[in-house]
Amino acid sequence: MHKSDAEYLVLKKLENNPYLTQRQISKELGVSLGKTNYVIKALTDKGWLKLQNFKRSDSKLGYSYLLTTQGITEKTALAQKFLKRKSDEYNKLKEEIEKLKNEL
Repeated sequence: MHKSDAEYLVLKKLENNPYLTQRQISKELGVSLGKTNYVIKALTDKGWLKLQNFKRSDSKLGYSYLLTTQGITEKTALAQKFLKRKSDEYNKLKEEIEKLKNEL
């Protein structure tokens, strides 16, 4: 997975549900927990995400991840790049499928 794709997908997930755990994010995106941790740390270091503690139960603290104003702006830019890359991939696959159909 491309680094900017991972950043975009993590920001998108957290914008929709800031209470997701890193384990849940990694499972939903199909990437390792270590990669998820790395991406979240990078996004936090860039100032695109803020971490907030909250109490999940009597004995556990959890975190919520909030997108900063800069994070929302960057997510939009990443979404445009993501869409362009995926559209290019789609067009290449479409061409390849047509070539294969013509060969058969």
